[in-house]
Amino acid sequence: SRQTMSGFLARFAAGSIAALLFSGALLAQANERVLYVNAFDEQTRAPVTGLGVRDFVVREDGLAREVLSVTPAASPMAVAILVDNTQAASNNIADVRRALQSFIKTLGGIGPVSIIGVADRPTILRDYTTNQTQLLDGANRVFAMPGSGATLLDAIVEISRGLQKREEDRAAMVIVTTENTEFSTRYYKEVLEALAGGGAQLHAVVLTTPAGSALNDPARNRAHVLDVGPKVSGGTRTDILASQAFEGKLQELAAILKSQHRVVYGRPQTLI
Repeated sequence: SRQTMSGFLARFAAGSIAALLFSGALLAQANERVLYVNAFDEQTRAPVTGLGVRDFVVREDGLAREVLSVTPAASPMAVAILVDNTQAASNNIADVRRALQSFIKTLGGIGPVSIIGVADRPTILRDYTTNQTQLLDGANRVFAMPGSGATLLDAIVEISRGLQKREEDRAAMVIVTTENTEFSTRYYKEVLEALAGGGAQLHAVVLTTPAGSALNDPARNRAHVLDVGPKVSGGTRTDILASQAFEGKLQELAAILKSQHRVVYGRPQTLI
C-alpha cells in the first residue's frame, strides 16, 4: 500500500514480503507483522531517514493497526535486475552497462544480486551473489542480441517464483528497459499474481519509445504490469527520455533501497 503523510514531501511505499504470506492455517495468526518501507522525497527522490513510530500509519483490511516499532532495515535484500538486452536496446546498451555497474557499486553489500537478460527468453547472466567483482563482470557482459525481442513478462513470473523460495525476508526486482516490443504472451493478471507470490517490490526504469504505444495484446499486458506492478508491490516507476539518464535514476533507486525502514505493527488474532 502507499501512504502520503501531510507535513512530509515523502511517499511511503510498503511492500509485502514472502515470509509473511498466510500459510492457510485455520486459527490464530501471529500478533506482529513486518513491512519494509521506502521513504523518500517526491521532488528530489532523496531518502528520508530517521523516522519513528509516529511517522507511519498502517491500514490493513480497512482498519488502522498499531505501529509497534520502526528501525532501519538491516537484513539482507535479494535484488534481481532484469535488463533489456534485445535488439531494440542496441543503441542504448553502452549506457545500460554503465548504469548497471554504477548501480551495483552503490548497492554495496545490500544482499545477493542477480542479473537476468530478457532477450528471446529469460536468461541468467549472473546468478545471485554478493561478489562485486563477479557482478561488475556480469554487467559488463550485457550485450544486445541481434534479432531478439523482449520476454519481460516471462522473466517477472520466473524470477518471482525463484524469489519465493529464497530465505531473505525482503526482496526487490529492478527492471531496466526500453519500451520495446513484447514477445511474452502472458496475461497481466498472471504476472501480477506471480509478483505478489514472490513478495518483491517491483522497481522499473523505462526508456520511453514510440514502440511503447503499440496497441496489440502483449504491449497492453506489458504496459499494465509496468504501471500497476510498482504500485501494488510498494515499488517505483521512473520514465526517462534518454538512455544517459539510466545511471542517475538507478543511483537514486539504490539510495532508496539502502535506506528502507522496518515497520513492525500489531495485528489482532482472528479466525480465517
